[in-house]
Amino acid sequence: MVTSGRGLGRLASPVTANVLAVVAVLSVAAVIWLEVLIHEGNLGQNVLNLVILITIGAAGLVVARAQPRNPVGWLLLASALGLALSYAGGSYAVLIYRQGHRALPFGPVAVLLNLLWAPGIVTFGLIVLLFPDGRLTRGWRRVMWAYLAVAGCWPAAIYAVAISTIAGHRIQLDSGGGLTVIDSPAGSAAWLGTLEELILPLIVAFWVLILARQAARYRRATGEERAQLKWLLWGSIVFMLSGTVTVLASTLEPKPSAVIQVAEVIALVALNAFPLSIGVAILKYRLYEIDRVISRTLAYVIVTGLLVGCYAGVVALGTDVLPFRGSVAVAASTLVVAALFNPLRRRVQHAVDRRFNRAGYDAELTVAAFAARLQDAVDPAAVQADLLGAVQRSLEPVYASVWLSRE
Repeated sequence: MVTSGRGLGRLASPVTANVLAVVAVLSVAAVIWLEVLIHEGNLGQNVLNLVILITIGAAGLVVARAQPRNPVGWLLLASALGLALSYAGGSYAVLIYRQGHRALPFGPVAVLLNLLWAPGIVTFGLIVLLFPDGRLTRGWRRVMWAYLAVAGCWPAAIYAVAISTIAGHRIQLDSGGGLTVIDSPAGSAAWLGTLEELILPLIVAFWVLILARQAARYRRATGEERAQLKWLLWGSIVFMLSGTVTVLASTLEPKPSAVIQVAEVIALVALNAFPLSIGVAILKYRLYEIDRVISRTLAYVIVTGLLVGCYAGVVALGTDVLPFRGSVAVAASTLVVAALFNPLRRRVQHAVDRRFNRAGYDAELTVAAFAARLQDAVDPAAVQADLLGAVQRSLEPVYASVWLSRE
């Protein structure tokens, strides 16, 4: 038991968070490349999906690195990774089953990866329930297991239908790479539609119960905890309503009207409220005491967004405007992004530190001022206090002390 705990402790580390984030970024790059190749699907919707993914992933990476033993960060990061793999799998499946590239391998795997959006929706309830520290009373732990037992039936049923469809060689995909039998259950899969009509309202009921718990905590909370919960509740309610509209519109009405389509687009945009609200709680109200890594994380998030945009722009320019083949444009984009990384990172880090972390921005000035004062100092106690103050202002450690040798 002790060895297992230590193994889990090592696994839940900043290194693991970095690896998952890198895999998610590579999946996003694969989605962009595949979308350029297939020229199919709703580009605007795909961009909105990627924005949601990046927002969730950034919040999850920050929390997982700062508090590796807190499940909230890992759930956010896992959701982002699952969505990234879902989009990449859907685009790859379109390339195989809709555009006739049947010689490409792992087609069934791509179809199954595309369905990872379903567990991601279930994860939403867990994130809200465990926010902010991952601790639950015995009664709420029972609620959590009941929620997993009920809500888990939905992705399990979806995967059962998908595996049956793949085994029967009846794969038919929509423009997004999803199985049409999942969106419009019929024939031997008609039971899925009936199950969804029963399960989805229960999932929403659990969400309402979980939000009621956090609302009760909000009424009792004070100070920063109250502000954190306020943002969580706002983002969760908007996300819950938007997700309900999106799921019900796609599952219960296979051929939506123009009004329903507009409502789906608005709901898709509003899904960003949940990760954005968590991001605000983290950055503005210093959730999880991670203010010392905020500036560095924010800088890398901005750099990642700029590089992804640059990568997509160069690929699109090379394939649609200039007479380059897809592989040449991708290679050129990779070289451009690699060349821009370090200069862009330095400039963005400088700007972020200047705006959000003045102590880090003025670190060199602080050290120089301390050295100048040290020349005229004669009292050891004053020098020690001045040194601790300079270190605190420059590095912002949780704890600092000075050891003086008497030899």
